[in-house]
Amino acid sequence: MYDLIIIGAGPAGLAASIYAARYGLDTLVLEQSAVPGQISMATVIENYPGFISASGKELMGRFKEHALANGVTIKKADVIKVESVTDKKLVLTREEELHAHAVIIATGANPRLLGVPGERKLLGKGVSYCATCDAPFFEDQEVLVVGGGESAVTDALILSGIASKVYVVHRRDTLRSCKVLQQRAFLKENIEFIWDTVLEEIIGEDAVEKVILRNLKTDEVTEKNIDGVFIYVGINPNTSLVELDKNENGFIRTNARMETSVKGIYAAGDCRETSLWQVVTAVADGAVAAVSAQEYITGLKLRPQDI
Repeated sequence: MYDLIIIGAGPAGLAASIYAARYGLDTLVLEQSAVPGQISMATVIENYPGFISASGKELMGRFKEHALANGVTIKKADVIKVESVTDKKLVLTREEELHAHAVIIATGANPRLLGVPGERKLLGKGVSYCATCDAPFFEDQEVLVVGGGESAVTDALILSGIASKVYVVHRRDTLRSCKVLQQRAFLKENIEFIWDTVLEEIIGEDAVEKVILRNLKTDEVTEKNIDGVFIYVGINPNTSLVELDKNENGFIRTNARMETSVKGIYAAGDCRETSLWQVVTAVADGAVAAVSAQEYITGLKLRPQDI
């Protein structure tokens, strides 16, 4: 029986483990290699305080080293299910059954892929899912944004302040984002909308060179030279392993203490309903979740035994 089991060894999970270990909790982190997390896609990170420039792999290596130095146990495991049985939490993996007083779900989320040729090959080489992360690499270059929702328009605006030209490709003739964002985007001289169109292919060897677009109404196919492609067709949280209150997109709902709808189960990072998916916010979530879990576990241990 562990005090705390943390599922996920990304920024939220490892930050939570460091705080938990410093509180003296017997902590196990289950690292699901099948869920690499969005940070693994970042070849360079320049917006995490204290690191002027670092790769996602390097930054997570530092996180992991820090956790291990604090006595955290990290184990690879494919978690199938998490359940709450009275005051105990059951974590079922493909290999074994584990128990803990509390659990933190920090399984992250992954960008939904378009599934077009060239997307996976050029990931990190001009293909991105985060303008906040990668926009600075496209200064005075031409980029293409795919999507018409909040994320797509927000990041098109971010890119418009850095890139020389931003093309927004949307499969419909109207945007799904809020009107305020739409108005801002329409007023930007270097943002051009390409309506009723889908991205068919991304072409390049060591970097994005051009894209193939197809108009859904005319079926006309065009080729456009481009330096970068930013894709926003949704994000998939890795939350199927636990039954909790979630929003319509599967993100776990929490309060400010990272408490979920089930006592003793917490959620942190990109798997929870949040306004910003960044390393720095995931780390903050993990810290809050660990402190909340520590208080909960302490309360259990101090409580008189049920007669």
